[in-house]
Amino acid sequence: MASPIAHVSDTANWVAMYRAMESDRPDALFHDPFARRLAGPRGDDILRTMPKARQFAWPMIVRTAVMDEIIQRAIARDGVRTVLNLAAGLDARAYRLAVPPSLRWIDVDLPAMQQYKRDALARETPRCALEWIPADLADEGARRAVLARVATGPAPALVITEGLLIYLERDQVAALARDLHGCAPLAWWLTDTAMPRLIKMLERSWGPSLRAGGAPFKFAPPEGTAFFEPLGWAEAEFRSNWEESIRLNRTMPFAKFWNLLGKLYPKKTREEFRRMAGVVLLRRR
Repeated sequence: MASPIAHVSDTANWVAMYRAMESDRPDALFHDPFARRLAGPRGDDILRTMPKARQFAWPMIVRTAVMDEIIQRAIARDGVRTVLNLAAGLDARAYRLAVPPSLRWIDVDLPAMQQYKRDALARETPRCALEWIPADLADEGARRAVLARVATGPAPALVITEGLLIYLERDQVAALARDLHGCAPLAWWLTDTAMPRLIKMLERSWGPSLRAGGAPFKFAPPEGTAFFEPLGWAEAEFRSNWEESIRLNRTMPFAKFWNLLGKLYPKKTREEFRRMAGVVLLRRR
């Protein structure tokens, strides 16, 4: 069977379907009224044909909810005035989050992906000052041109790389981290992380389809967020997907039982499982 993933950008349609699923719930953690439209038939097809796609919906839903919380808190508490959304995909936070109209929000993605999104949202009004920058972030010159634009705007700024780093090589992430650190207004970096143990688990179900579509999982540093420290970024906050899934009541079957069973493991092992995947807020050092 052919892979439902034909390009790494297709993963944006896939994740948008998870946001649509959550938004349909009467007890939804968030409401994204644009998700189903953005996901389109492509997203529906991927969700229907990817192995265990519905079974693994919970981490994507948790990630969205937790990032929503941290973004809004960063604006309200830490005075963030600019949000730079790299590889923004089909994220519609600039349209759905309650943010100040004066907030500068910059969406950056490949030209084709960005045009698709702009067309889908053409009749909608963003809640803040939204800017669009079509750019290939793999191109060092294009990436630095984006950051040069951010450098001229209001500070402090928060950069988001949701669902991006896992598709990059280790040296690509390091280069990105250095460039981000070189942009003075960027005080905070919000991203998601994974450990090698998780990649091995996901390889059994999604690996063949993702590789066939040219979108294999790559970045999962065994040292975790310590990877970013020599590059100028320190962990300010880590939210474990597992713990947050229980808090938000969006978790796998029998999660509470497994959570209790896990207490029998040594502390080091428990911490390894806790940090297997999560959302991390990094602070400029």
